[in-house]
Amino acid sequence: MGKMDTRTPAGLNVAPLTTRGIGVRFFGVRGSIPVPGAGTLIYGGNTACVEIRVDGRLFIVDAGSGLASLGNTLVDGPEGSFDILLSHLHQDHIVGLPFFAPLYDPSRRIRIYAGNLGGQTPETALRTMFSPPLFPIELDHKAKHLDFIGFQAGETLRFDGGISVRTTPLRHPGGATGYRFDAHGHAVAYVCDFEHAGPAPESAMIDFVRNCDLVIYDTTFTVEDYVACMGWGHSTIEAGLALCAAAGAKRLAAFHHNPDYDDAKLAEIEALLERVSPGSFCAREGQALDFNEIALSRARRGP
Repeated sequence: MGKMDTRTPAGLNVAPLTTRGIGVRFFGVRGSIPVPGAGTLIYGGNTACVEIRVDGRLFIVDAGSGLASLGNTLVDGPEGSFDILLSHLHQDHIVGLPFFAPLYDPSRRIRIYAGNLGGQTPETALRTMFSPPLFPIELDHKAKHLDFIGFQAGETLRFDGGISVRTTPLRHPGGATGYRFDAHGHAVAYVCDFEHAGPAPESAMIDFVRNCDLVIYDTTFTVEDYVACMGWGHSTIEAGLALCAAAGAKRLAAFHHNPDYDDAKLAEIEALLERVSPGSFCAREGQALDFNEIALSRARRGP
C-alpha cells in the first residue's frame, strides 16, 4: 500500500507529490452538482477533479468545480504545460474550466482531451460554454497555448518521456472514458461515470483495472439507492468492491459521491469499505497518496 494523507478540505494538502512513480491528489470528489455546506466539510463538496502525477509529470483528470482550487496551487508553480483528460463533457465535469487560472496565462501550454466524442475534439462544446450568455469571457480563437484533442476511448495516449495512458470506453449516457496510469510496476485507474452491467464484473473492466494499486471508481449509489436509478450511468459501492476483488486491485477509492450523501453517510460507507477491503476509503478533497518504491517500503516497515 502507498502512503496516504487524509487531510480535510480545510487543511488542503499541497505538499509535492512523488517525482518517481504515481502521485494522486483529490481536488473534487462529488458527482452531479457542487454541494457546499455544513454537511460536506469533511469529504468536500466540489465536483470531480483529480491531480495525477506520473514521474512528476502533471495530468489533470476531469475539470469539475475542484479545478479552481487546483489551478490556484499551480499559478506560481514551475509547470509550463498541463494535460487535462476529460472523462466526458457533462457539466459537473467541466464547470471548473472557466475558473482555472492557468487557462488565461499564454505562457502555459494547455491540452484538453476527450475520448467520448467519436474522435472529435471537445473544442466546439467548450467554446459554447465560454460564450455569452453562458459566460462573459470567450476563448481566443488565435490562442496558440490551447490545444483541443479528440481520440477514441480504448486508444492508448502517449506522452513525452515514454509515458503511456491507457483508456477505455465507459457505459454512460453520451459515453465516457476511463484512464489508467502505469509507472515502475504501479498503477492507478480512474473509472468515473460508469454503470456496471450486472451482478458480476465485466471481463473488459477486470482487465483494465487488473492489479492496480488504486481504483478511483464511481460509487454514486449504495445498492439500495441504485434500484431506483438504473440507467442513469452510475455505479455502486458494492460493484466497485466486486470489481477490485476480481481484478486483484489493492484499494478502492469511492468517488463521485452522491450529492445527497453527507459526511455522516460517507463515514458509514467508509467504515464498510475498511471492513470489506482494508485500505479502501471514500475520497476526500485534499487527500493525497503516493505509489513509489520509497513510500511502499516505508509502508511495509511501518511508521
